[in-house]
Amino acid sequence: MDVIVNPTPHLQGNIGALSSKNYTTRYLLVAALAEGTSTVYFPAHSEDSDAMRRCIQDLGATLIEDDEKAIITGFGKHPKDVKELNVGNAGAVLRFLMGIATLCPDVTFVNTYPDSLGKRPHDDLIVALSQLGVEVEHNAGRLPITIRGGHPTGGKIKVSGEVSSQYLSALLFLTPLLEEDSEIEVLGDLKSKVVVGQTLEVLEQAGIVIHAREDYTVFQVPGRQSYEAKTYTVQGDYPGSAAILAAAAVTQSDVIVERLSATSKQGERAIVDVLKMMEVPLTHENDIVHVQGNGTLKAIEFDGDAATDAVLAMVAAAVFAEGTSRFYNVENLRYKECDRITDYLAELRKAGANVEERQAEIIVHGRPEGVEGGVEINAHYDHRVIMALSIVGLRSKQPIRIKDAHHVAKSYPQFFDHMKTLGAQVEWVESL
Repeated sequence: MDVIVNPTPHLQGNIGALSSKNYTTRYLLVAALAEGTSTVYFPAHSEDSDAMRRCIQDLGATLIEDDEKAIITGFGKHPKDVKELNVGNAGAVLRFLMGIATLCPDVTFVNTYPDSLGKRPHDDLIVALSQLGVEVEHNAGRLPITIRGGHPTGGKIKVSGEVSSQYLSALLFLTPLLEEDSEIEVLGDLKSKVVVGQTLEVLEQAGIVIHAREDYTVFQVPGRQSYEAKTYTVQGDYPGSAAILAAAAVTQSDVIVERLSATSKQGERAIVDVLKMMEVPLTHENDIVHVQGNGTLKAIEFDGDAATDAVLAMVAAAVFAEGTSRFYNVENLRYKECDRITDYLAELRKAGANVEERQAEIIVHGRPEGVEGGVEINAHYDHRVIMALSIVGLRSKQPIRIKDAHHVAKSYPQFFDHMKTLGAQVEWVESL
């Protein structure tokens, strides 16, 4: 399905933030790795979190769910001998479970999204897992990937952090379960350190002890640990909310988003600070962000590494700012569902934005008068690109049509429903 975003000068209303996808997938995993029954309140429902639900059940966990909570009885250190796992298009789920799959004798991760996840590299994790005495068959670092494990051994492990922090997180979930103590050394410049902080936070809540060097270059992991069955509550999601807040910022608006903790460890919480830097009128009190946008924004410079999943929404807002904005240290955007620098900027240009790329930077020459629009745009099957392009459509002079916009369901199935609630003029249409 495609979506048509019509120019919408005013947004107004009140919505609750979606539950965090990142925390949901982590809580579901640690619950599955516990022996006993855990409860996860307010878990996110999206294609990514549903992929984790499906896979932990395939591996032997039981899951009972109602509108408020998920109750999971885990498999502990002994996942079921399963031959295939299908993670859909969920890169983080794939990588976390590649670690856990080393506890199984022979598992193949199938390739069901050859044009998206199927193109993404996983070499650095494959190299790290091989150091555990595990055999990995792969297609030049890409899916399908077969892991022949059963008895991974701990010890000294080296993993690159240059492309993704998810490789490190995969090892942090696995190594506490091994018989041996482990030392994980991170090579190169670790991307998205703040997301590693989320992994460590969840592991600590699950009763796991890990000694991390302050700069996250070395981790000492005692072996022979067990995950504890616990009760968890998922906080509101900043990455998805970033698009809603940016949409409010570029329009005349009076928009409230609830369930956004001011003390959250989500790096994308920076969207609030960035919009303040852009001189957008807003307040953030009692976990409520209230934007009273006037459509006027100032250009900024921002280090995007800690807020990767909010950068595209920030860039969309900067399209309408006065002056030239620069988002730097964002090379890892190139290794997501699509190349979120080259591919995204190509579509922004179609809509009339004035943008430039460097290897690790996005430069935006703002057009406060708005952009032309009136085009069909390819979102490259990427949920973040879909949401960000929708923001641009609100301030385009002519409607824009976003192809395959249903892929927004990967993280935020209700995105366009929430936009309509706030008054956005959007409509679903059959793909041509």
